Amino acid sequence: MTVSKSIPRAESPQSVGVSAKAVGEFLFEAQKRHMEYHSLMVIRHGQVAVEWYNEPYDSKSPHTMYSISKSFTATAVGFAVSEGLLTLDTKVLDLFPDHPPKRADARFDKLTVRNLLMMSGGKQPSIFTEKGKIDWIDDFINSPWVFEPGEKFLYVNENIFMLSAMINRVTGMTLREYLTPRLFEPLGIEVPFWETDSNGIEAGGWGLYITTEDLAKFILCYAEGGKYNGEQIIPAEWVREATKKQINNSDNGPAIDDMCGYGYCFWMNHIDGTYRADGMFSQFGIVFPEHDAVVVVTSGIPNEQAARDCLWEFFPKAFEDVEDEGLQIGKYLIEEPCHGGRSYYEPTIEDRYIKFRKKILLNIAGYPMSVLPLAVTYMMTDRAGNIDMVKFRFGDKECTMEWSEGKEVNTVPLGMDGHYRYATMRLGKTDFKVCSNAAWLDDKTLLVSIRPIETVGKRNMIFNFRRNDKVTMTPSSTPSIEEISYTLDTIFKKLFKSKVVYGVMQKAVTLFPLIVEPRHYGKFVEGIKK
Repeated sequence: MTVSKSIPRAESPQSVGVSAKAVGEFLFEAQKRHMEYHSLMVIRHGQVAVEWYNEPYDSKSPHTMYSISKSFTATAVGFAVSEGLLTLDTKVLDLFPDHPPKRADARFDKLTVRNLLMMSGGKQPSIFTEKGKIDWIDDFINSPWVFEPGEKFLYVNENIFMLSAMINRVTGMTLREYLTPRLFEPLGIEVPFWETDSNGIEAGGWGLYITTEDLAKFILCYAEGGKYNGEQIIPAEWVREATKKQINNSDNGPAIDDMCGYGYCFWMNHIDGTYRADGMFSQFGIVFPEHDAVVVVTSGIPNEQAARDCLWEFFPKAFEDVEDEGLQIGKYLIEEPCHGGRSYYEPTIEDRYIKFRKKILLNIAGYPMSVLPLAVTYMMTDRAGNIDMVKFRFGDKECTMEWSEGKEVNTVPLGMDGHYRYATMRLGKTDFKVCSNAAWLDDKTLLVSIRPIETVGKRNMIFNFRRNDKVTMTPSSTPSIEEISYTLDTIFKKLFKSKVVYGVMQKAVTLFPLIVEPRHYGKFVEGIKK
């Protein structure tokens, strides 16, 4: 059991040199630009000056970190190096004699821990592989070489999974077990959920879920040279090396903050002297050494440079122009829960199952549609999917929706009175806390919204009840598929240097929204007992 070690709270933002006015302007500007930040924590001189949550996100619920997970995995490597279990020159294949490559290649003699940390491994596993059906170590070892190890920078998630697997090999422990006495307990972080492969090895490069303050503790520890509450937690030499430029990534554009250098799973920013841990959909832990300050945000913003640019407009300015204006940081609601009326049609659909036809193309592609948004499922080992056997029950101020995805069956309450209902659902062998609501758009059209609040988005489903017991369900999500398409286009531009190949992938991206969120067709079925 970890001991609570909360970061001290300042009496006011101004008492530690933070402009509440600037922070308030940042939040206002984010809303104006429709940027979905979920939380913000500003720390200066070791004290929390500002703590803000965009409801229904809160201080107690973990939030997915995506690639900030990499910084935690790299920290485990730092501990292993300091304990003599690894060196930066340890060769990857030396630790996996039970995973011989299908083809011998001299480049394996150059593939080391250092290369993986710097994203210069030279290997490029397919981003389209369904990870629930493969051995991740074999897949990495037998993936194509695209350059000599150490030759240049190429951001590959699986590089960091291999570091996780190496920690497992040299310690005989999972990444979480190894980090618990060394990092989690000293920082007062409850042992977190971390997605794994089928063998129980943490994904390493993604899949970590922690709270905003847990992330702040971790980043603050780095900002203070590896110390927390005056105690050396992370080796100081590792902190120095991890957070300085180890490799040039100036051709990793077009985002300016992705081109300023990379350390050991930390990014350098274009704001001189600053660095960050960074996760997809704009999870950031930013250190401002010159100002003895840290800014942490969780978000659901696909355009990460736009999210950073919004931050740069107000930070570090908030540490330089401080007025004692006493402004209070407002409380925000991410959106008003949809609600509206009741329908005469409720008794007709009450307690009856709707069976939907499977979308063959989605299943062939490995992305059957789930109540979880695509932004969540595409990185999961088990993607769940194939929503089926939907049933509604109506009460005075709410209804419930029951459905199945594979072998998992869930029932969640949906507020119909303008207020969320909270519950837990289990999909892809993972539990998610959700807030949900529903509203009749007209007498035969029901909108259902389910937001897993530990993730970056929500799922909307519009059920249209038609003649002859037929039902159509039209899905959408946030972040929207169009926004995710923008992210994919940026990724493909970096991955595929051939203009012809990139052109093909770019056309595929334009069709992406139509393919992954198609209308689903179903009908009521009788006599079903579950």
